[in-house]
Amino acid sequence: MNRHAPKNEVEERMRLPSPTIYEIISLGGREELARPFQSLAWSALVAGLCISFSLICEGLIKAHVPEGGNYFLLENLGYTVGFLIVIMGRFQLFTENTITVILPLLDNVTMRKFMQTVKLWSVVLFFNFVGTFIVALLISQVEFFSPTQNQVFIDVSRHAIDRDLMAIFVQAIPAGFLIAALVWMLPSAEFSEFWVIMLMTYVIAIGDFAHIVAGSTEAFLLLLEGQIGFGQGIGFLVMACLGNIIGGTGLFALMAYAQVKEEI
Repeated sequence: MNRHAPKNEVEERMRLPSPTIYEIISLGGREELARPFQSLAWSALVAGLCISFSLICEGLIKAHVPEGGNYFLLENLGYTVGFLIVIMGRFQLFTENTITVILPLLDNVTMRKFMQTVKLWSVVLFFNFVGTFIVALLISQVEFFSPTQNQVFIDVSRHAIDRDLMAIFVQAIPAGFLIAALVWMLPSAEFSEFWVIMLMTYVIAIGDFAHIVAGSTEAFLLLLEGQIGFGQGIGFLVMACLGNIIGGTGLFALMAYAQVKEEI
């Protein structure tokens, strides 16, 4: 009996090495940087629309669980839905780009690449916001849901937004880190992508970490309903954005690059 496993079986059982994961994500980042403006804009707009289902699904669960109980862990399962749609649908989400387009830049830092990265970030984030604003406007102005259900959406949003600005900044760092870690894990996930996305975004939900795009739906809804002022809404967006960038690019992407730079 042959005591040695066939080569193809060994290869199937081996995990992807870090340099390979780095190259896969870098290739994806270079392809994103090469995409035309219209493609990026439409993809980011759809991502903004879809990520809003995080608020909608969390609010729907919250409205239908029995009153008086603590269903925090169950309600926050709804938060994962928007991320599942966006990431498995391969739409452009700003926080994914805090690592995907950064790795090619770190590999060869030039002013041209830096400006391309800034342009992509700006386009994607702006049209993510357009998508989330449209959904917030529809919830606020169109009777898709009952007034009682809309009040639940407002309550969920206040829980996310009504915090000290420094607390938002600090709580946005783990969210950025976890999304970048999620992107790093996906090439090895094979047929487990659904569960990887769900687990990592569920941690963001139950940790009350601040995510700039998912949170923008909540901020826009509260602004449209007159629940917060313009300054507070902008303050949330700025601090959450900075924290996500530090967590995704400043921490995870730089550490990921540091571990493979001698091997690529």
